[in-house]
Amino acid sequence: MARTPGQAARRDPDWEGVRLHVVSGKGGTGKTTLAAALALALAAEGGRVLLIEVEGRQSIAELFGIAALPYEERRIASVSRTQLGLPAGSTGGGEVFALAIDTELALLEYLEMFYKLGRAGKALQKVGFVDFATTIAPGVRDVLLTGKACEASRRKGPDGRRSYDAVVMDAPPTGRITRFLNVNSEVAGLARIGPIHTQAQAVMRVLKSPETAVHLVTLLEEMPVQETVDGFAELREAGLPVGGVMINMVRPPLLDAAAVAAVDGNHREDVALALGEAGLGGRSRKPETVRAAVDPLLDPLLEQAREHAERVELEREQRADLQQLKLPTYELPLLGEGVDLGGLYRLAGELKRQGAS
Repeated sequence: MARTPGQAARRDPDWEGVRLHVVSGKGGTGKTTLAAALALALAAEGGRVLLIEVEGRQSIAELFGIAALPYEERRIASVSRTQLGLPAGSTGGGEVFALAIDTELALLEYLEMFYKLGRAGKALQKVGFVDFATTIAPGVRDVLLTGKACEASRRKGPDGRRSYDAVVMDAPPTGRITRFLNVNSEVAGLARIGPIHTQAQAVMRVLKSPETAVHLVTLLEEMPVQETVDGFAELREAGLPVGGVMINMVRPPLLDAAAVAAVDGNHREDVALALGEAGLGGRSRKPETVRAAVDPLLDPLLEQAREHAERVELEREQRADLQQLKLPTYELPLLGEGVDLGGLYRLAGELKRQGAS
C-alpha cells in the first residue's frame, strides 16, 4: 500500500523478514545516500548491518568521510535511535559495516573457492585474464557481485546466528537493475552446468525469496518517475521482489493550495495592496509613493508564484503516477546545504519514522 505524507507517523516497519535490501534509482536521485541512510536506520535498534557498494566509485567512503574501503568488511558507524532524532528504545545501538566489492578480487576469491587455483589465480590476474573474463562475460561479473551480497545475507557464525541482521546493496541504476539481478538468464548461454551455473541458481533463490526487497529511489520529476515505473514493471516481469519507493529531495510547498489555485488570475492589484500593507511603501500613506515602492517587485513575485504553482502541479502528477504502483512510499526532504554526516543521520531518522525499517 502506498504511504502518503500524512501517514508518516506510523512506526510499524514494512520489511519484517527482509534481510537483503537492494537499492536502485536513476542516476542523480541520491540512491547511494538513501542506501546508506537505510543501513543506519536498520541498525538503530541494535542490529549489525552490512552496506555493500558494487560500482567501484567509493561513494560510501565519501559519504561517511572515511578512507577508501578495501575489499573487506569494515565497521564504519555506530548508531542508536537517539542519534536519528528518535526516542530511546529498549535496545542499545547497532553497527554498520561496509564493503566495496572489487570485481577482480571477487573473481580470484571465486576461483580459489571452486577451483583451488591459489597462486595460479594470481598469475591469471597478472596477465589480464580477470579483466578479460569479466568484460566478455558480464553475466559472470554480476554473479560475483550479487553472490557476495547474497552470501553475506545468509552467512552464519560459529554460534549458528546470522552474521548480519540485514544487508543493504547500493546497486546499479534502475535502467540496468533487472538485468543485473537476473543473473540466471545472463549466464544461461555461458554455463549450463558447473560451478558458475550452480552459483547463479543459488543467487536467484535468494534474490527471488521473501528475504529480499528491491527499493527504487526517485525524484518528483518526469524522467526519474518514468524510469521508476518502467523499472517496477521489469522487476515484476522477471519475478523479482519489488520493495518500496523512496522519493528523495522533496521540497516543502511555499504556498497553500488556495494560493496555488489562484496564481493564474490577474492579481497585480491584490499583491500591490498586500505589499503596501506589509510596509514596503515606508511610512507614507500616499498611494503614489506606495505604488512606486512596490511596482518593481510585482512582476518578479508573480513570476515566482507561477513557477512554484507549475512545480506543485507537476509534483502532484508525478505522485499520482507513483501511487499507481501501490507500493509503500517514503518521502525524504531536500537538504539545502547538501548531505553531510548529520544530514545522513537525519534521512535515516525519516526512513525509520515512516516505517522503512
